[in-house]
Amino acid sequence: MIVNVNARRYDVDVEPDTPLLWVLRDILGLTGTKFGCGIAQCGACTVHLDGEPVRSCSMPVSAIEGKRVVTIEGLSRDSSHPVQKAWVALDVPQCGYCQSGQIMTAVALLKKNPQPTDKDIDEAMTNICRCGTYQRVRAAIHMAAGTGKGGGSVIHMGAGPSDSGGPAGVVDHEAQA
Repeated sequence: MIVNVNARRYDVDVEPDTPLLWVLRDILGLTGTKFGCGIAQCGACTVHLDGEPVRSCSMPVSAIEGKRVVTIEGLSRDSSHPVQKAWVALDVPQCGYCQSGQIMTAVALLKKNPQPTDKDIDEAMTNICRCGTYQRVRAAIHMAAGTGKGGGSVIHMGAGPSDSGGPAGVVDHEAQA
C-alpha cells in the first residue's frame, strides 16, 4: 500500500486494518506522534489527514489511501511554525507527551479560524493534557494567531481588563520579531 506522509510517498507492507499510528511510528520511524489511549479520546496521536485533524490510533491505514498525512515532523523541519514557536515562547509543555497532538489540533484550528476566541479554542481543543497546561495552550494559540492574548505569566494567562483591571497577556509581536 502506498501512503503519502509529510509530502513523501512510502510503500508499506501492512494489514489494511493496521492503525495509522503504528505505521507512522513503527514502520516509518516518525515517533513524534504519540500513543495515548488507543480509543481516539485523548488526542496524543493527532495528525492531519488532508488538512483535517484525525486521531491516528483508530484510523486504519486503508482509510488514508490517496490522502495526504502530515505529522508533527512534517509541520516544519526546524520547529519554525508559528504554533511551535508560540509553544516554546510560552513554555507550554510540562511533561510534553501530549504536545505534538495538541499542536496539530491547534494548527488545524488556526487554519479554519485564524482569530479564535477563548470559546472557539476551548471547543476545538478536545485533546487531554494530564499535566493541565490548558491555559498555556490557549495562550499559545492566541500568540500564534496574533490576537494579543498570548503572553503573561501562567497565573495571568487569558486575563483581560474585566478580570484583572489591566490588559494582562498583551504581546508586542514587533518586539519579538
